[in-house]
Amino acid sequence: MSKYCLLYLVVIMVGCSGERSSLIGVTVDKLRLCPDSPNCVSSQSGDPRHAIAPIRYEGTVEKARELLIEVVSRMKRSRIVISEMLYLHAEFTSAIFRFVDDVEFLLDDEKKLIHVRSASRVGNSDFGVNRKRVEEIRTRFDALMKES
Repeated sequence: MSKYCLLYLVVIMVGCSGERSSLIGVTVDKLRLCPDSPNCVSSQSGDPRHAIAPIRYEGTVEKARELLIEVVSRMKRSRIVISEMLYLHAEFTSAIFRFVDDVEFLLDDEKKLIHVRSASRVGNSDFGVNRKRVEEIRTRFDALMKES
């Protein structure tokens, strides 16, 4: 019996990571909309359930991008997948079940904003994990911005 339980747990844990979503990326200078499920936040969403403030910066877009990469790279279980001049895509993996969340950033140098979208790949609820992560990124980014 214990062999079957172990096999079941392995299958569940491997299956939790999910495939990289085709619903990520930039379309017409905007991050894609959040799905109807509550496990996504976006600074470009008009829906209060998904809305979160963008990250503000001062100085050059190059410096903002550099600091953003530093913040994300220092966070546990994070991996930057795409790094372009105005767009970053990172994956964050949960510690126990290995759930993967996609976090995207779109830098708007004209308005000095970093738009952000953080979404779980699987499930319906994230218990506020995506919102908390974005706020943690904002806090760390602001601290680094003040130091530089």
